[in-house]
Amino acid sequence: MFQDEARFGRISDPKACWSPGGFRPSIGAQMIREYIYIYGAVSPQDGKHDSLVLPRANTETMSIFLSEVSRRHQNEHIVMFTDQAGWHTSKGLKVPSNIELAFLPPYSPELNPQEQIWDELREKFFANKIFKSLDAVMDNAVKALQALEWLPDKIKSISHRAWILNPA
Repeated sequence: MFQDEARFGRISDPKACWSPGGFRPSIGAQMIREYIYIYGAVSPQDGKHDSLVLPRANTETMSIFLSEVSRRHQNEHIVMFTDQAGWHTSKGLKVPSNIELAFLPPYSPELNPQEQIWDELREKFFANKIFKSLDAVMDNAVKALQALEWLPDKIKSISHRAWILNPA
């Protein structure tokens, strides 16, 4: 599995969109600095995606996420590739016995297929939206993650890398 976390919040990022000819769409914008963090882990081989919406990114929440992934896959041994964020390498991190962490090279997000899952979420579920509260951001994130969870073939197509699935 490949793991990453991403920040979603109430600062909007207007994107291009389709509209009828001769009509200029009006897109709202907001600059409210409130965020949630989504932890995600994707398996490019079978299209499984595990995620949790948590209030911050730190050692404690990373431990919670690893515990949940371990519980969901208790009969499997998981090698989980992560970037080298401080909370991924912290001595206080609690790594369950059925999970083994491996690290991607620093500053190489292109190697982590979970990054494309974030792109998909932002494009399909967060683009050009204004949220009245942080709870609304969280509700939207949960709906988006549930929708993706039911599309393992889509997740496989987004996260596929030949060097992962067909190593030489």
